[in-house]
Amino acid sequence: MAEYKGIKGFKVQYLSADPSNPNIGQTWYNDTSKDLKYTSVTTAGAWATANNMNTARNQLAGAGTQTAALGFGGLVPTPAVTGATEEYDGSTWTSNPTGLNTARYGLGGAGIQTAALGFGGYTTTQIGATEEYDGATWTSNPTGLNTARHLLAGAGIQTAALAFGGFLPVATGATEEYDGTNWTTSGSLATARYSLAGSGTQTAGLAFGGYTNPPVPTGIQTATEEYNGSTWTSNPTGLNTANQYLAGCGTQTATLAFGGYLGPPGVTAATEEYDGSTWTSTTSMGTARSSLAGAGTQTSALAFGGDLPGSTAATEEWTGAGVTLTKTVTVS
Repeated sequence: MAEYKGIKGFKVQYLSADPSNPNIGQTWYNDTSKDLKYTSVTTAGAWATANNMNTARNQLAGAGTQTAALGFGGLVPTPAVTGATEEYDGSTWTSNPTGLNTARYGLGGAGIQTAALGFGGYTTTQIGATEEYDGATWTSNPTGLNTARHLLAGAGIQTAALAFGGFLPVATGATEEYDGTNWTTSGSLATARYSLAGSGTQTAGLAFGGYTNPPVPTGIQTATEEYNGSTWTSNPTGLNTANQYLAGCGTQTATLAFGGYLGPPGVTAATEEYDGSTWTSTTSMGTARSSLAGAGTQTSALAFGGDLPGSTAATEEWTGAGVTLTKTVTVS
């Protein structure tokens, strides 16, 4: 029988831990776990089921990455408004006993797990309240959004965030920038809408999907717009499927859109990738749902919560094409 050394020309390395940055095709023996391992590259994106949130909910907000995510606010069964906050470590959700100071749903989110921002939303009416999270506690900022609204989208970081779109109670294209203290009104979306999704940064944002006001024949949108720090520009190539109450994450040139509500057909598990000019349909989520939240990047995303209909705690992890994976060799 041929040996690995004879095929590849070198011996299998014996290591006490997996290498931090292995080469594609590299093989080694982990002497601690007693496993033979190798690296490969994903050829197609795929969703994998992860551990559920502790509190099932919809119309929540998200922030962070796939291995350090934050979920906060939303509607829980009854229905009731919640300020519940949970942190995800790449495996498990942990509830923080200190939730939002103002419980709400349909709010926007931005930032990372240890420096997040929550803004807008609905309590018994639309609000502009803004809160900052430091990894343990939410602190209210006395200066809220200039335009109180819910079902809006957000992008950016805690000290340089972007809020856009929403419901007033009519669709709005209002856009505001946050500098860590104050919100400043900027150029409006070309298509006023709510229940849209967003991604990117304060100076390179992306808005997509949503629902706009009549007399548009079909209120559910494919519309995609890019923000340059002052102005929104419409992309004539929108989502492949008109969608609202969807989630998204990534950058202006590499975004993932997933889930949503298509109207009479109901909720969807559809997933699309944006490369800065065109949307491409890819592998759907395992659980179709709307009003969910997202975190991460186009190649390493997290989807959590949502409406089935009925609130869900379902969580899924996305691994995109071209990602390097470490695999364990099994003989059984």
